[in-house]
Amino acid sequence: MKANKSFIEAMRRATQLVRAGGPVAATRFIQGLLRPERRSTGNEQPAPAAYDVDIDSLVNPVSPGPHAPASPTSLPDASGEFLAQRFSGHAGSRNYKLYVPSGDTSAPLPLLVMLHGCTQNPDDFATGTRANRWAQSRRCLVVYPQQIQRANSHRCWNWFRPLDQQAGRGEPAIIAGIVKQVIDEYRVDTRRVYVAGLSAGGAMAAIVAREYPDLFAAAAVHSGLPAGAAHDVTSALTVMKTGRPKFASTGATRAIRRFVPVIALHGDADSTVNPANSDWLIDSAVDMHRMLNPDSPLHKTAQTINATDASRAVQRTRYLAPGGASIIEHWVVRGAAHAWSGGDAAGSYADARGPDATAAILDFFAQHAMPASIATPQVMDSTAPA
Repeated sequence: MKANKSFIEAMRRATQLVRAGGPVAATRFIQGLLRPERRSTGNEQPAPAAYDVDIDSLVNPVSPGPHAPASPTSLPDASGEFLAQRFSGHAGSRNYKLYVPSGDTSAPLPLLVMLHGCTQNPDDFATGTRANRWAQSRRCLVVYPQQIQRANSHRCWNWFRPLDQQAGRGEPAIIAGIVKQVIDEYRVDTRRVYVAGLSAGGAMAAIVAREYPDLFAAAAVHSGLPAGAAHDVTSALTVMKTGRPKFASTGATRAIRRFVPVIALHGDADSTVNPANSDWLIDSAVDMHRMLNPDSPLHKTAQTINATDASRAVQRTRYLAPGGASIIEHWVVRGAAHAWSGGDAAGSYADARGPDATAAILDFFAQHAMPASIATPQVMDSTAPA
């Protein structure tokens, strides 16, 4: 396959991503094939010789509406507090960062949960997505759970393990517990709690949205995979490369009571997570909505947004409710690789060229609130003592 000029230039600047030294040479070889492009800082350190599999090679990008993305100078500074916090529950403990916008916080604010990708951390992810600056502009709280190296050597969320695909257990319970802790300690509009993630974080966002439909009003998956896409490392690497759920598992889910609106964003030049995974996620969402809401058919519309000097072309597909709200949305960004679209290149896996994924996600979330019939979010005992 012939590489285009932008890919060649990106590869020229990029440094080799940290690789895992898996137990077998075949795993190392597959990981090498799947490693994503990454902006070089000049400070990269060689990978340790024997880590478990590098699964963020596991998921990533796309973005907003038919308008040009906001430039960094048009967004306010993140002048609020960026607080370091910790959660401990029966499923485990994690640190997290919480952005509280400056200004009047007397009224309950929406809460955005941001799940980073492999090798990232909350500060890096906040920089690359500019989510804190957007939160200052849109008036919301942002929480960034932090994966630990002890759980995954490359700090990937373990979206491919059955234990971490179930409510009340593993990482979904920890993430839900963090959300509940923020709700308990701050003035949060519990009808407007959302989850978004990149790459491995995007795959985990799909899982927690499926497992906690009474907690999250809507979800965003950026260059990720659908919930239940894999059940171990081998199936994860396979589905990342092919986009075909040959080894997919459904996970041990509770009875689904509510469809969670979802937006998926993906670059069509992503060589780390096959864009077919995003197609699969959208098709599954449409089928799920049809099953849960047989009397409320969705109207499909497609729109091509042309490229500009600041933004790539986008194919935007929306599935609209009778009232006009976008229930399912799919952004395919032409020529984009595995990086947060329209972000700040000072962060890892962030592409400064638009469209701006954070703006697109927030626009989508603004259309959705938890039904009033769901009065209090249920977190499945995720704060119970060990």
